[in-house]
Amino acid sequence: MAALKVHPKVYWIWNHRGWCLNNVPSGPGTEDEGDPRGWEKDLWNKRVVCVLAWSYRRVVLASMPIPRPETSELAYTTRKIEANFSNFSAWHQRSKVLLSLWSKGELDPKNSREDEFDLVHDAMYTDPKDQSVWIYHPLARWFRSACFLPLSIQNSRDIQGDDKEILEREITIIQSLLDEEPDSKWCMESLVHYKSLLLRNHSLSANTSTLRRECIALLKQLREVDSGRKARYDEIELELAKS
Repeated sequence: MAALKVHPKVYWIWNHRGWCLNNVPSGPGTEDEGDPRGWEKDLWNKRVVCVLAWSYRRVVLASMPIPRPETSELAYTTRKIEANFSNFSAWHQRSKVLLSLWSKGELDPKNSREDEFDLVHDAMYTDPKDQSVWIYHPLARWFRSACFLPLSIQNSRDIQGDDKEILEREITIIQSLLDEEPDSKWCMESLVHYKSLLLRNHSLSANTSTLRRECIALLKQLREVDSGRKARYDEIELELAKS
């Protein structure tokens, strides 16, 4: 523990501590060293955004004799995210817990997804420039994670992006935020992504020419505000031309 207080971002210290947990669970060490709730004390709260600390937390949770309910862990991530929307590690932990709860049938994907949208919207409007929330945004996050879900959930309209109502709702919300933050690259990237999904999945009922024109205009803005990724936006525009 003393080494971690000085070097909290050194992987091998966390790794060795994990080895000790598995091989010498009862000591040697002080009373605090053996505390199974040690991550909730001073050091953990100071390093609450440290990726290595969260990885070690998962090791501890997996090794507990009496498993901690995953719903409790979900509530814990809620508290940490509400305290700091920039805590990407908490968002990541939340995604893992949700996927596990869904796969076990212990949480309804549709209802819980709406709760996630509410949480994400709060974070988006609090700090539009923070990448953590945009990486986690439910549609983008769960499209990429769908392969880990049961087939019944993988094939749902929500995961596949076939729910036009949700796509249009999110586009409206993000567009409203972009109107307030006109230089937000995360808003622009998300709008291009979701409008592209409308083009791909709802071409028969959507105004494809307008959507394509709007995407191209957004990509032009992105090249200006994020010039380092110009080639990426060129590639996206080429893909749009094929859709």
